[in-house]
Amino acid sequence: MTTAQDLTLVALDVPHEERPEPGGLSLALAGAEAIDLLASGALSLDGDLVVPGPRRPEVDGLLDRASAALVRTQPYETVESWLWRRGPGLAAAYVTELERSGAIARPRPKRHGFWRRSAGTDRADSPARRAAQARAASCEPVLAGLLAATRRQETTSWLRQDDRADDAVTTVLAAVGEAVTQLEAVRLRRAIEDDAFDNIWRA
Repeated sequence: MTTAQDLTLVALDVPHEERPEPGGLSLALAGAEAIDLLASGALSLDGDLVVPGPRRPEVDGLLDRASAALVRTQPYETVESWLWRRGPGLAAAYVTELERSGAIARPRPKRHGFWRRSAGTDRADSPARRAAQARAASCEPVLAGLLAATRRQETTSWLRQDDRADDAVTTVLAAVGEAVTQLEAVRLRRAIEDDAFDNIWRA
């Protein structure tokens, strides 16, 4: 399983009221894809620039699409730009893909919100789900850092000093944390503006 698949499975197992916001989870999933592509050699970082490596098929369909989506001409995009470009709708895409593979099994009435669809449903006790739970329980640094980012907590302290690609992974985790924080700030500002507009009409 990929890091993004594990992150999705772990997020689905979090109690409903504690689950990450779908937009923040999507940004973290884009970061997870970047980290897995780093590990496979499909990309490298030059500072915070995403430099594509040789194009080759990945083990997972969505990860393969991520590799195909890399900007392959200069100027290369930054990690932050990658997250905002790749992230939208990614949480829903991973849930759909995991349902299709049988890693999770639950009805998804489309009239409900993203997380409401998963409340009180039957998730498959699959090997993939158990492996993701074990990875989370072990506080594996990359997965733990991504989960921390979805909760707007400090991310990079989870990385061990002996991790290979530590600098590149740290850069990705820091970018995910910043992007999720920015997304939440925009959401709060819009909520304040909406409340102010409603108050004008009530006056």
